[in-house]
Amino acid sequence: MSSILLPNSKRVAATSTVHFQIRCYARKESGMDPKKETIRRALYPSNIRNKPTPTGTWRPDVEKALQHAIPSVQAHDTIDRAWLLHKRHIRKRREAETERKFESMRKAMDELASIDSHLYMEANKPENPRARSPEEVNLLKTLKASEARASDARIRGLFPRELRVPTDTPSRTGWKYDWKPFYRPL
Repeated sequence: MSSILLPNSKRVAATSTVHFQIRCYARKESGMDPKKETIRRALYPSNIRNKPTPTGTWRPDVEKALQHAIPSVQAHDTIDRAWLLHKRHIRKRREAETERKFESMRKAMDELASIDSHLYMEANKPENPRARSPEEVNLLKTLKASEARASDARIRGLFPRELRVPTDTPSRTGWKYDWKPFYRPL
């Protein structure tokens, strides 16, 4: 605001000072960790346009490098078509494997329908993961609040949340000898 009242030459100097102060608020610290600096430079390369960046965001010599590696357009097109053909073969192989698995599952379900129609209907019955049986409702009334929340948060059929991730080393606190899972009716 004070720059409005100043003459033109002083106004420019005042605004550039403010602009300089704003831009340098996050200066590099002199004692910065070199590992962090290396990671920062790798993740956020500079925007200098006169040299190629290691992450490939800007390469002025890419055409020359391609001409050196692949001398003709026909060779480039041949390599491109071969790559697309390779990708198509992989895709067809995956589709054939998926089709084979689906057909095998369909045969198994047809066999189950011919053997026991009740099991077939149970296997194909849509299930509401939020629905609770009367015994589950009674059990939830007797549980502590934390256990009831854990039971309510767990959706049937999904990977159990309370299962710990396997690690190479034991935890710092050691083994919990008194931990017991609470009963969950199916």
